[in-house]
Amino acid sequence: MAYHHLCSSPSSLLRDRHSLSVSPKSKSLRTNPPTSLNLVSLSKTSIKASSSHVSLEDLMSQETQIPRKLTNSQYPDGKTASKSYVWVNPRSPRASRLRQLTYDSRYSSLLKVAESLDSCDPNEKDVLAVLSSLGDDVSEQDAVVVLNNMSNPNTALLVLDHFRKILTKTSREVILYNVTLKVFRKSKDLDGAEKLFDEMLQRGVKPDNVTFSTLISCSRVCGLPSKAVEWFEKMPTYECDPDDVTYSAMIDAYGRAGNVDMAFNLYDRARTEKWRIDPVTFSTLIKIYGVSGNYDGCLNVYEEMKALGVKPNVVIYNTLLDAMGRAKRPWQAKSIYKEMLSNGFSPNWATYAALLRAYGRARYGEDALNVYKEMKDNGLELTVVLYNTLLAMCADVGFADEAAEIFEDMKNSGACKPDSWTFSSLITIYSCSGKVSEAEGILNMMLEAGFEPNIFVLTSLIQCYGKAQRTDDVVRMFNRVYELGITPDDRFCGCLLNVMTHTPREELGKVMDCIEKAKPELGRVVKLLIGEQNGEGNFKNEALELFNHISSDVKKPYCNCLIDLCVNLDLLERACDLLELGLSLEIYAGIQSRSPTQWSLNLKSLSLGAALTALHVWINDLTKVQESGEELPPLLGINTGHGKHKYSEKGLATVIESHLKELDAPFHEASDKAGWFLTTKVAAESWLESRRSPNLVVA
Repeated sequence: MAYHHLCSSPSSLLRDRHSLSVSPKSKSLRTNPPTSLNLVSLSKTSIKASSSHVSLEDLMSQETQIPRKLTNSQYPDGKTASKSYVWVNPRSPRASRLRQLTYDSRYSSLLKVAESLDSCDPNEKDVLAVLSSLGDDVSEQDAVVVLNNMSNPNTALLVLDHFRKILTKTSREVILYNVTLKVFRKSKDLDGAEKLFDEMLQRGVKPDNVTFSTLISCSRVCGLPSKAVEWFEKMPTYECDPDDVTYSAMIDAYGRAGNVDMAFNLYDRARTEKWRIDPVTFSTLIKIYGVSGNYDGCLNVYEEMKALGVKPNVVIYNTLLDAMGRAKRPWQAKSIYKEMLSNGFSPNWATYAALLRAYGRARYGEDALNVYKEMKDNGLELTVVLYNTLLAMCADVGFADEAAEIFEDMKNSGACKPDSWTFSSLITIYSCSGKVSEAEGILNMMLEAGFEPNIFVLTSLIQCYGKAQRTDDVVRMFNRVYELGITPDDRFCGCLLNVMTHTPREELGKVMDCIEKAKPELGRVVKLLIGEQNGEGNFKNEALELFNHISSDVKKPYCNCLIDLCVNLDLLERACDLLELGLSLEIYAGIQSRSPTQWSLNLKSLSLGAALTALHVWINDLTKVQESGEELPPLLGINTGHGKHKYSEKGLATVIESHLKELDAPFHEASDKAGWFLTTKVAAESWLESRRSPNLVVA
């Protein structure tokens, strides 16, 4: 008979058809509840083998069943008198003797035997010495109970071999192997389990669904999802059909093994056929969607999980927080974290780490620092990676003082040492702030720690010296790049170009020589721009050639710097040419926009020089519109954004506002729209008419 459920409660194992009960004719003057009138108090403890689904019910031998009901003697003629029952006081000695005759007593002794077998030496002599306490009359059920409660795979193999020898009649030998496989799963010994499976086949024992589900779950607890997939795909070979529980587990296994399509296919089937899915599988699905970049899919799985009544745990929340960090959706990470706290869960190290990454990547400076402080208050240590995440965030948002404190805490923690990325972030922070001595101090610490500066560090140092107008140090650091055998990249050359915007006119040639050596095509454009080479047409062609051969992520920084250089050198016409080229190549987009009610100039993504140039072009365009007789809209606006540069006290709004005042332009900062300067059609037309000079002198 097949055994579908493994439960170890003696009362569930012993489905005796002749259970003792209270005779209807018996009268008792006791006021106790009827439940106290039990002949024998059977244990309600239960044994369950997770995922084995094996039943021991039919293994019960007749010899070990609880006593028959007390009936009248059978008449000589073969007739049986009507059944009667005798009540036995549970506290009486007789009840104790009856109780000892039940399987409860036997079961307790079997548990002790299993415990002794786990602790004895794994040799045949010691194992047989323990098993001898069972006596000669050992049933198949006894064998299953003993093996099911063991946790030592080394002795379990000897016990299995012994039971196979003494049990001449077994209803299904595979059950003994299945419960032994469970022992290997408890100890996370997949190799031993696979060897036992091979032994099964060699002995002619056919595996069943429980065999494979145990091997699959063993693979999962061992962290080997590919092995779980391998065992799952072997099932049809042995005519075994997976059940819903196994299918659900395989969603997790396929996902972890990298077979995303199969995981999603099984998940679609699970939703259709309403399989029960555990939180571990939901966590894997969320992780799969996160890694693939489908962050809305993460949230959809989370909502489906809650709709199915599956309660999220800390692992689910941490997986979601990590996904929202990857998506750069810190607001959603913050919302999920609040929900986690409201549901009574306490954040652990993984929670804080996910929040730090989420806030750090999105430059949520204050939120990231709050998480950092909370971790320190709770006595949680940060890893080098988390410290570097914080320092990189500080570099992005300009938190120089906070970065210094974090670095000191890192050094004093004793748990981790600064690496090259740590020093790189600190040098970037001090370089962007123009703190030369601090940047050089960190460089010396980096060298003492055994780290050579990389291209990122040298780029930052060149920027630092450029801001301080220490041109000779810029050239010295440039030469260091070649001494270290480093090939300058587009970002490095963009940094040199940016340095030129801070360099005094008389020293421009020094930096230009560096640029020409690092990137000749950029050097030719700079030479034409500052007038060392003649040819108006050549400048536009060379600039176009340059932008067609550089990576897209540096096109806007290059164009901004070149326009800034033009503005610094009072080359407004060249600046306008570069702006026009940037618009035609879609380096800039959406600078001017028009609607029936408002015309706008959007300067948020531009450098100071590029913004002033765009403003000059826009004012000229408005003048041409007025001269043509075309009507202006009721409202005109300039959008500068409301932030300031992270390493500067001046924001774009401050510079534009000052320049508008110099032009006596009627634009005023909007009280309800930060970063916007607005004027009316009437005021704009009056101002444009009053302008006598056709050109704007750029400050």
